[in-house]
Amino acid sequence: MKGLLTERLALVGSIDPDACATGAQTSDWIDMSKFRQVMFAVAVGTLGSSATVDFKVQEATSSGGAGAADISGKSITQLTEAGTDSDKQVLVNVRFDELSDGFTHIAGVMTVGVATSDAVVLVFAGDPTYAPASDFDLASVDEIV
Repeated sequence: MKGLLTERLALVGSIDPDACATGAQTSDWIDMSKFRQVMFAVAVGTLGSSATVDFKVQEATSSGGAGAADISGKSITQLTEAGTDSDKQVLVNVRFDELSDGFTHIAGVMTVGVATSDAVVLVFAGDPTYAPASDFDLASVDEIV
């Protein structure tokens, strides 16, 4: 397939890069009727002392997260400061056909435990129903070069 990668992939969700306090944060909810595949890229920087980072993908029946439930097999092995996981990345793939009947949207949930830690989640969607995929980018995407 020829063309720019930004014509085939869209940045459809995120948990913005920050020094994340302890607790859970949820990405944007992604409408899977527009894509066949989504990839969550979880990246941590320096983890706080004894910190942990968990990540899972949930499915829902609406863009507001109605009926949110964990998707089996779509959670990472916990990242830990004790396990020397600072400055690591994890990728989680989800296909449209992996959603339960009646579920149309997905989001990622990152939970930081014990200590504030640097982290970000970027959500890329591919195989769009209609091209170019960049038509579905988040409004916060400022520029494509």
